[in-house]
Amino acid sequence: MRFIHAADVHLDSPLLGLDSYEGAPVEAIRRATRSALQKLVDLAIAEHVALILLAGDLYDGDWRDANTGLFFIAQMSRVDQLGIPVVLVSGNHDAASRITGRLVYPKNVHILPVEEAGTIRFESRRIAVHGQGYARQAEDRNLVANYPLPVPGYFNIGLLHTALDGREGHEPYAPCSLSEMTAKGYDYWALGHVHRRESVNGSNQPRVEYPGNLQGRHIRETGPKGCLLVTISSDGRSHPDFRALDVFRWELLPVDVSGLNSTVEVVDAVAAAFSDLLSSASGQALGVRVELTGATSLHEALEAESGRLTDELRSCAVAESAGRLWVEKVLLRTSRETASLESEMGLAEDAMAEIGSVIAQLRADSQMIATLLKQGECGDLLKKLPPEFRLGPDGQDPTGPEALADYLARAECILGAAVTRAETGR
Repeated sequence: MRFIHAADVHLDSPLLGLDSYEGAPVEAIRRATRSALQKLVDLAIAEHVALILLAGDLYDGDWRDANTGLFFIAQMSRVDQLGIPVVLVSGNHDAASRITGRLVYPKNVHILPVEEAGTIRFESRRIAVHGQGYARQAEDRNLVANYPLPVPGYFNIGLLHTALDGREGHEPYAPCSLSEMTAKGYDYWALGHVHRRESVNGSNQPRVEYPGNLQGRHIRETGPKGCLLVTISSDGRSHPDFRALDVFRWELLPVDVSGLNSTVEVVDAVAAAFSDLLSSASGQALGVRVELTGATSLHEALEAESGRLTDELRSCAVAESAGRLWVEKVLLRTSRETASLESEMGLAEDAMAEIGSVIAQLRADSQMIATLLKQGECGDLLKKLPPEFRLGPDGQDPTGPEALADYLARAECILGAAVTRAETGR
């Protein structure tokens, strides 16, 4: 017997800031959460599963309109016709306090209560699902403590949206411990909330599993995303098998440019990395952040021409992938070679020393550069920045410490490259 365990669908999750990216496949990404849910239903039908479990954050907050809920109902109706039940709990994004839209779900959809833990039994399958959803977004109670005892003679599943005893990057909702879970005597724990795949209890029984989210929504959610297809063997043990269901995949692509002598060589190296990535992508469209690394004599030139380099790499991605690969951003993580360009090419020491002194002064006094940024033309520009600049996948305060450090590093490289060109006549 098999069942599907999925979580964190975030159906119709809004895309903050993507419209501002040049050439971003906004429509493909906007449809991705729906397409991934449709693929989950396709998998359930193909594998003749006994049950579908959804461990919270089916939605991403209140619906913009009823179409979000109607799409979910349409997909659940497909498995209802085959007698496949669906059990879900609410998470922090779809807590009862956040969702005001209400639609009538098909009879195969079972929603566990939010005020106390409940149990849903499936007599013909001898499966009991225990769980409790969120009545409010910031759920700080230990819900596991009040989960009921296992039902004798049944395969018992605990369904919960939780950060356990803490998971980096996730709010500490519904805190509990692995030992509390295993002490319940259940056969399987189906968890949600953490967007990375994780086997919390290793390969030990009971399996305590995070499937990760169904579809990556931005560059911080990289790699294959999907669900777990869990097989219950004759001895009552569970065996989860990850199945990728994402239709748009986010990837970080580090490329070492050490030893390269021209930007043409850099583009060729990234193109080769694009080819390797596409070969392993199983047909998904890709959103890629390129990170150039290594010590190189091109460090200043790459910084000074970063805009043009990004355009070249985006063009290269389209040519290599027939439109399947989009470059979300190019980050320069390179450094100068030990023998710096200044010493190799006899650059004007006085000019470079003065630049270095000013940069060092600004690094030591972040308030000074923050004040400069808010004055004159810079201040006018900051006022015109759209909200997405702060709210997008990489949103940040343009006068914050990280942004200021980035400005100074780029300014130093651009000025260094300018001095190099002036001194060498290039």
